[in-house]
Amino acid sequence: MLIKLLYRLMNEKFNTLPLKPELLKNLEELKFHQMTPIQAKSLPVILEGRDVIAQAKTGSGKTAAFGLGILNSLNMRDSYPKCLILCPTRELAEQVAKEIRTLARMSKNTKVLTICGGTSEYHQERSLSHGAHIVVGTPGRIQSFLKKGILNLDRAETLVLDEADRMLDMGFYDEMMNIISYLPEDRQSLLFSATYPEEIRELGESFQNDAVEVKVDTMHVESSIDEIFYEVQGHQEKNDALLKILSKYRPDRLIIFCKTKRITDDVAKFLVKQGIYAAGIHGDLEQNERTEIMTKFSNRSLSILVATDVAARGLDISDLAAVVNYDLPTDPEIYVHRIGRTGRAGQKGMAFSLFLNNKGYILDDIEDYTVKNCKCEEISDIEIEQTYDLTPPMQTIYISGGKRDKLRPGDLLGAIVGEAKVDSSNVGNISIFNVLSYVAIKREVVDQVVEKLRDGRIKKKKFKVGFA
Repeated sequence: MLIKLLYRLMNEKFNTLPLKPELLKNLEELKFHQMTPIQAKSLPVILEGRDVIAQAKTGSGKTAAFGLGILNSLNMRDSYPKCLILCPTRELAEQVAKEIRTLARMSKNTKVLTICGGTSEYHQERSLSHGAHIVVGTPGRIQSFLKKGILNLDRAETLVLDEADRMLDMGFYDEMMNIISYLPEDRQSLLFSATYPEEIRELGESFQNDAVEVKVDTMHVESSIDEIFYEVQGHQEKNDALLKILSKYRPDRLIIFCKTKRITDDVAKFLVKQGIYAAGIHGDLEQNERTEIMTKFSNRSLSILVATDVAARGLDISDLAAVVNYDLPTDPEIYVHRIGRTGRAGQKGMAFSLFLNNKGYILDDIEDYTVKNCKCEEISDIEIEQTYDLTPPMQTIYISGGKRDKLRPGDLLGAIVGEAKVDSSNVGNISIFNVLSYVAIKREVVDQVVEKLRDGRIKKKKFKVGFA
């Protein structure tokens, strides 16, 4: 019955919904034909103007669900903010804004603005003064702008809390409730959360009106993820086990989950000492450090991301070959959420979990929750091969210019091809921020590119160029 239901939901098409013609045309060009389960269950309700509280994990298609609902009802008569989307982190806010801009490509003059910490208030205030229909931001900066009178939400029609459970985990309850008090009471309120604890239900009840509850099961077919558990005798043996797993399976792109910031740093440093391209990410990093690490991981200049659950939440990373639970979580729902980051879109994925010999009871909880047996193997059976190589195919360079300098991806690509005389096939992702840009280059030609760009010019101007 569940498989049939998921099949039916996955085959619901966008053109069966009362969406504006320009939205349907854009979806057709983007080759977005069939809705994901969360879209099929929530979007019709959102289009009716109802409040929604939905459990949806990263990568489920939830952004398109609320994004299409917002765009379909957007009143373009003036440029006052009509919608506020709150996100826990700047990275998620930027991802959400980027996806909504993509969905709005054929909706003329739709202005989407991000207002987040870690960037200049002055530039954000100037952008806001030119008008915005949709504001996407983090609680701290949004609250600051509201208190200063920079942001006015008197005409807002829709509120979205994205990754609401994480915002609660990060201690943003007071900020969220204060921000909500600035919006009209007759707004539409949409709440999306990866988990559904009692705190989320209570949060929704505090500001929503007769909200429709939407829940969907994980989109990942069980057979798409090969889950293997290894018992270790102590914390030191975890590092040895990690190297054995990397040696045997050689995943080209993976996340390693740790339970604390200190362990995250220690594991990342250990891997780097082994000559492995890895970096750790957690809440204590400065915003510019987080941005650089995530850019490098996204453009395949880093093979391994070591992260805490809090840091990894909200990061929509596709094409992960594997997930490693360096510290196995005691909550089976967190376990399922972690491993659900691999094996997506019909691809095969692997999930490796290390557990101490006195923590075997956690496997019982996982088996009860997932209704399947945990496959345990002996880590001692794996021999480390000295020749294995996890060097990523790309290397990231930085250029000391960005949006402030009116640089565009085409400008950087043109300079690389023109100055360095390399084929465009050697260039990967180009990420342009306010004062800095990152470009992924194939390793075999990256030295040549950096040397030529240092000697040359981009848009008739000299910029600093180096390795990120």
